[in-house]
Amino acid sequence: PAGPQIVLSVYGPDFFGHDVVRGYGAVHVPFVPGRHKRTIAMFVPESTSRLQQLTSWFTGRRPEFTDPRVVAQGEGREVTRVRSQGFVTISFNVM
Repeated sequence: PAGPQIVLSVYGPDFFGHDVVRGYGAVHVPFVPGRHKRTIAMFVPESTSRLQQLTSWFTGRRPEFTDPRVVAQGEGREVTRVRSQGFVTISFNVM
């Protein structure tokens, strides 16, 4: 392990007003004192078939990770279809 991480799960309303995942991302917390800015690439899991995508759109139920360790470790993500979903920038003030 490379130290502590912050795992982000960003949610927001879809077209129908359902609260859905907008992106996941993770970043290691810096150890060096000072101000640090990190830009985190966000991603969302995608359905593997067109039928699943259409069903997800109609029902408002989209694929989600149930365990935040999937986001933090990255293990097993190579078999999960994901789509890039923008960036989040955070600042750390380490003492």
